[in-house]
Parts: sequence; structure tokens; C-alpha cells
Amino acid sequence: MRHKKPYKKSVYQSLVLLSQFGINMVVPIAMCCAVGIWLDNRFHTAWITIVLFFIGAIAGGQNIYRLVKKLDGKDKDSDEASDQTEIRK
Repeated sequence: MRHKKPYKKSVYQSLVLLSQFGINMVVPIAMCCAVGIWLDNRFHTAWITIVLFFIGAIAGGQNIYRLVKKLDGKDKDSDEASDQTEIRK
């Protein structure tokens, strides 16, 4: 019988979390840039893409902030639960 390594699950969870950070940052920037390029071509301007790039970067940063805040809350809940189980013992 093969023994599974206990750290594999945490490694995969960390990789998923890291990729989620990247996706949450890249998607708003890419979408805002695409809309900016389309608007620049439609209205014959050269500045809308730059403005929308920064708006996308701010939106991506906000997404990551919310994700980290949500993860931090889960960690605190699990720490409190483990503290309560230790008290009961």
C-alpha cells in the first residue's frame, strides 16, 4: 500500500491560491485595456486606454484585497475553533 504525503494537499491549495491572485489581477486589467483600445479606435483618441488600464489595476488590487481579507477571516475562524477544542480537552 502506498503512503500519501501529508503536505501534497497544502501545496496544491497554495498553487491554486497563487493562480487565483494572478487571475484576479490580470483579468480586470486585460478587460479594461481591451475596452480602452476599442474606445480609442472608435473615437480616435489616445488616452482612454491608459485611464482604463489604471482603473483595471485598481479593480484588480481591490479584488486581491477582498480575497486576502476573506482568507484571513477563515484562518482566524479555524484558529479559534482549534483553541476551543484544546480548551474542551
